[in-house]
Amino acid sequence: MPELPVLGHDAVLAAIDPAQAIAATREAFLRHRRGEWTMPSKIYLDVPGAGDFRAMPALGGDLAMLKWISSFPGNPARPEPLPTVMGVICLSDAATSEPLALIDARSVTALRTGAVAAVASRALAPPSARTVGILGCGLHGAWAARCLAADGYGPGVCFDPRPEAAQALAGELGWTVGTREQALEQEIVCCVTPGHERVVGRSELRPGQHLNMLGADGPGKAEATVDAVIACTLFCDEWAQASHGGELTGAVEQGRIQQDDVTDLGAVLTGEAPGRPDDVVTTLFDSTGLAIQDLAVAAAALAAWRDGRLEAPVVTL
Repeated sequence: MPELPVLGHDAVLAAIDPAQAIAATREAFLRHRRGEWTMPSKIYLDVPGAGDFRAMPALGGDLAMLKWISSFPGNPARPEPLPTVMGVICLSDAATSEPLALIDARSVTALRTGAVAAVASRALAPPSARTVGILGCGLHGAWAARCLAADGYGPGVCFDPRPEAAQALAGELGWTVGTREQALEQEIVCCVTPGHERVVGRSELRPGQHLNMLGADGPGKAEATVDAVIACTLFCDEWAQASHGGELTGAVEQGRIQQDDVTDLGAVLTGEAPGRPDDVVTTLFDSTGLAIQDLAVAAAALAAWRDGRLEAPVVTL
């Protein structure tokens, strides 16, 4: 068997900057929309009382990928704390099936989650929008803020139930710490919470605002009330996935929205569908996380290793 590099969490984050992640993620949407990249539906494996595992395959260019990722919300509270999200990505040669690399999935997930916030905001927010509200300043919220800042957005307001997390992110970016309500007053709002309780209600929406809903990534999760969702002009990363395991699911289950009410972001990026209709409506983008996004960022990490920009141990299977 071949020798495989093992690309660790810190090495991946050091090798891929926000601009690269944004460009790779946007290209993944374009290629998927054009039918060049493919992915089967995400598979969930529930572990009652603990969390779930997800298997996410994708095929694009000369690479095939399988991402094996978890969401175990109780991990940080364990006697020996662990991250909520952990996993591994296997990249293979699409022509021969030869394994090419093992990559930390947590870092790739953080990069593509942050990057899609910037891609969606650039496509859907009013051109004049600049201020950012971040609700949830953990790993993924921090990368959403970093990617938005790298793409020219800000200043921002950071809110987190853990004051130290909000302060650390605000200090890093030169933004400010604020309340949930203050974060929701901004022109671009990113909700990056565990999705177990609603943090956005209809009365808190503002005309011309754009919301990136990044935390509700599985069945039963939501960050906005159904009334808030249906009050917005709606977009998602992929209808098939968002309709049964994302921010839109509650409204779908209640029969208050259907597929014709929601536009895929990829269709906006290719010009097949319009984005924001005017500067008055409130737009909402439901991000559930796509395997093609992971493939794009994982491919960038592999390229960085091949170019000598990323150091990694090598193992033989």
